[in-house]
Amino acid sequence: MSEMKIAVPEDVSVDKATIKMLRLAQSKGQESIFDRAVKMKQCNIGAEGICCKICSQGPCRLPLTKAIKDGSEPDDRIGLCGATPETIAARNLARQIAAGCATHSDHGRGVIETFRAMAYGEAKDYTIKDDLKLKEVAGYFGVPVTEEADGQTVPRDKWDVAREVADIALKQWGQQEGRMIYPGRAPEPTKERWLKHGVWPRGIDREVVEIMHRTHMGVDQDYRNLLKQGARCSLGNGWGGSMMATDMQDIMFGTPYPNAGKINLGVLSPTKINIIVHGHDPLLSEMIVAAVHAPDMMELARAVGAEGYVVAGMCCTANEILMRHGMPIAGDYLQQELAVVTGAVEAMVVDVQCVMENLARISESYHTKFITTMPIAKCATGKNTIHLEFDEREAMAKAKEIVKTAADNFKNRGAVDIPTDTNRMVIGFSTEAIKYHLGGTFRGSFVPLNENIINGRIRGIAGVVGCNNARTVHDQGHIELMKELVRNDVIVLTTGCAAMAAGKVGLLAPESAAVHCGPGLAEVCETVGLPPALHMGSCVDNSRILTAATEVVKAGGLGKELCDLPAVGAAPGWMSEKAVGIAQYFVTSGISVMLGVPLQIYGSPKLAKLLEEEMEEMYGAVWGYEPDPVKCAYKMIAIIDKKRKALGIDKVRERVLMDMADRQKLAVG
Repeated sequence: MSEMKIAVPEDVSVDKATIKMLRLAQSKGQESIFDRAVKMKQCNIGAEGICCKICSQGPCRLPLTKAIKDGSEPDDRIGLCGATPETIAARNLARQIAAGCATHSDHGRGVIETFRAMAYGEAKDYTIKDDLKLKEVAGYFGVPVTEEADGQTVPRDKWDVAREVADIALKQWGQQEGRMIYPGRAPEPTKERWLKHGVWPRGIDREVVEIMHRTHMGVDQDYRNLLKQGARCSLGNGWGGSMMATDMQDIMFGTPYPNAGKINLGVLSPTKINIIVHGHDPLLSEMIVAAVHAPDMMELARAVGAEGYVVAGMCCTANEILMRHGMPIAGDYLQQELAVVTGAVEAMVVDVQCVMENLARISESYHTKFITTMPIAKCATGKNTIHLEFDEREAMAKAKEIVKTAADNFKNRGAVDIPTDTNRMVIGFSTEAIKYHLGGTFRGSFVPLNENIINGRIRGIAGVVGCNNARTVHDQGHIELMKELVRNDVIVLTTGCAAMAAGKVGLLAPESAAVHCGPGLAEVCETVGLPPALHMGSCVDNSRILTAATEVVKAGGLGKELCDLPAVGAAPGWMSEKAVGIAQYFVTSGISVMLGVPLQIYGSPKLAKLLEEEMEEMYGAVWGYEPDPVKCAYKMIAIIDKKRKALGIDKVRERVLMDMADRQKLAVG
């Protein structure tokens, strides 16, 4: 390790706990993703998206030279088959979209399958916790929630409703023709755009498979047509697989409402059994949270000399258990190896997505058991690697087996070094929670939000989402971008690792509004008790931002479709294919997205122009790229201001004092 290049901790992260643990790992000769990012440089041609590996005649590499770029030479680059840079880059991007959409939608499929098993009595450890959400979802699918009995209208049995909902929902994956149901929730003009451009999805699996067919050697060779299919596939995920996953999770586990929690590696305990649940699927983590509170598991903890358990989340599984149970977050994607380096983790329990293979390797240097649980996500076995396959039909028994494995490992713990860094935050702002927060139980509405956007106290809305990326400074882009946005009275909706970055610096605490916000947003936050950045969940829950935006349109005064809203998205540190799929469904829905890490498209100027300029005519939104977070904030604000001007609300308006008669005239959602 001493002969290799290693990261300078202060240069690669702004988080104190991360810096401390990175320095500790390096002192022990243990390599992390931060070190590997320094050691391994990116491939310039691959980064530009112009390396084609579709067939075995390649790879074909078509570098964009300075002469071609400045126009002094013609752009006559082609691969062996004649594929142009546009075709190659579009194929690569479309495949990223397909993989990202498959990932979140397959997560959704698993949730629906468990929901169905629960409804049919096959998964008895799960139940319906939100009856109102079930009725709402039933309405989207056209499932009646009442029936006639003895001449009266009475509620249907909720389990009958649940079974019918589950059967219809599951068919959305394999549907081959027609239109998917859930995109019908979008505003009418937005749906008209989709129909006009032929991008309303038919079925989730159908759209993913079609991308893979189109991008095969010798099939679709029109970059515009390829990205049209990418747009259609993305809607099948954003308004389909992801949205259904979020809704069904809410029905089974409860719709999130504001809750308090803590974040960072300091949440680990020197005296308790530390179990980290890592990944994205809450089906298992929900059961582990319940299992550690079972009397027999509590007795086991005492028997091994521990004071109890800490179930801490990592990555988006963390967001799921935090929102619903207040369980702490140990860290984000880039902190997963460093959690093991504390020496305090008895079990690193993983499900799917964003799990580094190096966890198996680094766990061998400690007592940590690295436990994989899903049949689609195994890891090459190390001495501390265990596969305990989860089965939703025996959910609690499997969860207890995992907890017991962790408890039995407590005796093997050696010296620990846990950072003291933690931060308090308020999380759990589902669409329903925001509506309730703004209007209460009986008059819950987005109207107060719209009023304050119209009168200028709130300048606009920004969705700041996405991963961490080891090619950027850990947390810095998220934090600087969000601080600059709220300073300019832009309220932030945040999910995933971006939300965790906000939590670490206090932006998820209501009192931070007085410190970080402009006067207008600060006044609104203080009045209604909101933090300036609203934590809306995990990355699959980006669909909540779509439903919240739809509620803003319904509340009135800010246009008729999503592309009219003074709203914009950003992913400062994205790194996974899921992020590409998410960003595309936002753009296709009419909300522009700024990236802090470039798409792999810039070796094809024509494709870049399609994404960054021409898509506005089709969907009312575009992609953008700006690595500097402060400059990115002002580009986002420029988009918001342009939308405000188009709506005729670019001048600050004074608040109108309304009497009860005026308020009774408001349309309430």
